Amino acid sequence: MTQDPRITHEASPDTVIDLSNQFLMAMPGMVTGELAGTVIYVCEHGPKGALGLVINRPTDLSLSSLLEKIDLKLEISPFQTSVVFFGGPVQTDRGFVLHSPLGEYSSSIKLGALALTTSRDVLQEVAAGKGPEKLLVTLGYAGWGAGQLENELAQNAWLNVAADIEIIFSTPPEQRYPAALKLLGIDPVMLTGAAGHA
Repeated sequence: MTQDPRITHEASPDTVIDLSNQFLMAMPGMVTGELAGTVIYVCEHGPKGALGLVINRPTDLSLSSLLEKIDLKLEISPFQTSVVFFGGPVQTDRGFVLHSPLGEYSSSIKLGALALTTSRDVLQEVAAGKGPEKLLVTLGYAGWGAGQLENELAQNAWLNVAADIEIIFSTPPEQRYPAALKLLGIDPVMLTGAAGHA
């Protein structure tokens, strides 16, 4: 049986979604393992896949300890008590710095008002008491192959909403999941492990 080509043509624009600069909130019972209960800031999303950083999973590693491991000493700075976050299960030995303002670094991706930098120079500036005013440092990232995130969204694994920079940088980590849900008008107690369609 052949499909009406008009239907296929009309439906195809709907399948192209771009979740860059959005939050993904893991649905209870639908996302398991290391990403259960997470809020992910989506840095990039396109036909080849998506890359995001978990923003609500602090590790036991302090930023000053991380800098010492790469032979940098953190001067007195607003980041003296900052922690490093688990950014996702991919490349957990590699650092990712989400920051604002953008700055000029050798390996940065501009994400609107934010930038994602993977080069050492941003950490050198932070250690010297310069660098971005706001930052979130992670080890690892969350990644999806082509079409994978779209499939997970179709299965109700994630809720998504436009990202709020204040939640990333100013909200305590344990409050980021409920704060992100509130952007959608959802109270976390309303969520259950069972998937449903509105």
